[in-house]
Amino acid sequence: MSPMSNANPMAATELSPFVYWSQTKDTLLLKVDLKDAQGVIAEFTPTTMSFGANGHGARGRNAYKFQMRFFQPIDDETATFTVTDHKIELLIHKAEPAWWVRLVATPQKPHWLRVDFDRWRTEDDAELNEPARDVREDYVEEYNNLQKQEIGYVRENAKKVYLIIYNLAMFVGYLHILIIMGVLYIRDGPDSIKHTYEYVGTSFKFVQLMQYMEVMHPLFGYTKGSPLVPFFQISGRNFVLFLMIEMEPRMHAKPVVFYVFIIWSLVELVRYPYYVSQLLKRENGLLTWLRYTIWIPLYPMGIVCEGVILLRSIPYIEETKRFCVDMPNKWNSTFDMVLFVKVYLLLLALPGSYLVMSHMSKLRVKKLGRGRAKPKIK
Repeated sequence: MSPMSNANPMAATELSPFVYWSQTKDTLLLKVDLKDAQGVIAEFTPTTMSFGANGHGARGRNAYKFQMRFFQPIDDETATFTVTDHKIELLIHKAEPAWWVRLVATPQKPHWLRVDFDRWRTEDDAELNEPARDVREDYVEEYNNLQKQEIGYVRENAKKVYLIIYNLAMFVGYLHILIIMGVLYIRDGPDSIKHTYEYVGTSFKFVQLMQYMEVMHPLFGYTKGSPLVPFFQISGRNFVLFLMIEMEPRMHAKPVVFYVFIIWSLVELVRYPYYVSQLLKRENGLLTWLRYTIWIPLYPMGIVCEGVILLRSIPYIEETKRFCVDMPNKWNSTFDMVLFVKVYLLLLALPGSYLVMSHMSKLRVKKLGRGRAKPKIK
């Protein structure tokens, strides 16, 4: 039996566009030869790239896609692409400045990959010694097929299995909260709003505390990035949930609690399935678009709701003196919680919202592109 007899029959129907590449010591520039491209998706990891789009290429107007494993690691956080009428250009920064002997990990170059001689640069008098490589990483699909033939299944990394279970569990948790809120609203109408915290407050506190696992993940190397970003994001929510709502019973029946729970839950109902799809390497264009678009209406509404909760809590704190420290005391110091909340509210409304919006906007550009360029006027 020939080696091709075990090939996936669907693979033959997948079309790959022509890709032209060039490099500098610090960057890679890929030009995808597709005209009038729509639905462009480019996903990056430190070692791989997955691309998909509908456009007019070498085989006419079709859906085109390709995957590649890079010769060396890249900085996937800064990789971006730009869509124009005649092509898609991808700008990728190398993790370490160096001249690569080739773009892909495998010595065999894909038939659709070509050198962009118009932009090609080389390092004169450089000795490009190829480092030792792991064949299992260079030939991922072939290695997985070999495992299936030998042991009947593909061994999954324990970290990957844990992350899939964690993200699925968090998705189920937030879905459970939204379903309860929806059922109560259908049954009791607007009267159910004031009972929101009574019914789902405990569940919401549990899932919010569980989110601190996302601070631990980068510390243990399960995910990339800094633990400070998830720490401040999660702590900001928990400050509102535990100190402003949980500690003041009079806040439990406020309608704003109902609205902020819906907004927070909707964000997570998209975020966690997106993470699962990335772990399983099952790209979903709609899910990716929702992940990097749904924040546009939800984040401003969430910030407004959190601001309202903080404002409504100030009179209660002034009345109860909760969390306030007055002189004299053994620490010989004071703390005015009312002033702290006012400063926190100011930071949330101005620099905080700007930083969050700009960060998400950059991620959206990276994942979905800058959009179609306007034609030049001659």
